[in-house]
Amino acid sequence: MSQGKSGQPTPESELTLGDPAFTADPYPTLTSARSSAGIHRDGVWGGWWVVRHPDVDALLRSSGYVKDPRKAVDGPYTQTLLAMGWQDSMLFMDAPDHTRVRALVNKAFTPRAVETLRPRVQAITDALLAAVADREGFDLMPALAAPLPTIVIAEMIGVDPEDHGRFKEWSDDLVLGFDPALPPEVRERVTRSAEALRAYFSRAIAARRRAPRDDLMSRLIAVQEEGDRLTDGEMVTTLELLLNAGNVTTTDLIGNGVLALLRHPAELEKLRREPDLIANAVEEMLRYDTPVVATDRIGTQAVTIAGCPVRAGEWLWPVIAAANRDPAVFPDPDRFDVARERVQHLSFGAGPHYCLGAALARVEAQVAIGALLARFPRLRLDPGAEPRYKIVPGFRGLASLPVLVS
Repeated sequence: MSQGKSGQPTPESELTLGDPAFTADPYPTLTSARSSAGIHRDGVWGGWWVVRHPDVDALLRSSGYVKDPRKAVDGPYTQTLLAMGWQDSMLFMDAPDHTRVRALVNKAFTPRAVETLRPRVQAITDALLAAVADREGFDLMPALAAPLPTIVIAEMIGVDPEDHGRFKEWSDDLVLGFDPALPPEVRERVTRSAEALRAYFSRAIAARRRAPRDDLMSRLIAVQEEGDRLTDGEMVTTLELLLNAGNVTTTDLIGNGVLALLRHPAELEKLRREPDLIANAVEEMLRYDTPVVATDRIGTQAVTIAGCPVRAGEWLWPVIAAANRDPAVFPDPDRFDVARERVQHLSFGAGPHYCLGAALARVEAQVAIGALLARFPRLRLDPGAEPRYKIVPGFRGLASLPVLVS
């Protein structure tokens, strides 16, 4: 990354979150970017990468930055979010609306509440693994990593079992909706999926009003009717967000984590010998290969970050994948170590938008990976089939992870 005479980073249009090569393996680019400057221009998406841990952490925690795309300068990313209606989602709300909506949902996702779900997560995991137990090998993503989080969050929300498959397809499509450079035919499919999902939830909410059940959807309706000001539109977008965040990134956490273990046999063996390391191992998986490469913020006023002036309203990309491997914070950051101490990663973000489902993601990954290793002591990569990554800008996850077990 070149720099101007002032030492400030110069814009370079070839550096972009949407580059398929970057999406496939961001770490060489991020290592170079982090070592040369703390901030870099994304010449295609029209924002700035922030790549060093102290700056990323400060940006995520600061109240001086917002998320609502209506407060951003016009550009490809802004237009994409507005076209998809993301400004109505809790993910892109600012206080006080964000505080109000989050408080109504938060009770279902506290560590204590989530811990009560561990036996159910274990039962679903055991059933999924039993279905492939007699095979020589299988693709881990459709066998375990994808269905487990989908089933868990769908059951919490109150989605009927026969609809789980459609929900996975819809949520996978919606994650693509962050990309301003989607081909028209893919954009059309994403739009159809968004409309179908929102229509589904609108019908389901109406049905719950007539006949409440013991699920999160019914509880949100009850709260709304008690006067806590959750509109029907907010309820739909909140349920949509919970579905997407509750399965896509956790699927990627499980896949990325297992792949890291299989590519580091000594660490795999260490975890087999000491299964109580699973909680710490999951934190290292989150640090080493985060499912969320970058998130976003908007400056409410002109600021200087890492010596570079940034105008009010410009998009900033706190690059979590870069911060998580910053050698100023993590010794030997490119080493995968399931026993690493003080794994203070930023994979769940920080500040008011800290991931609502962090506790649930941790439980699901701990249970899924622990059970996988216990059931299949000969688990290994299939040498005849390469792991294959999805190409979703801003995210990192596998489409396919073929493994052998016998």
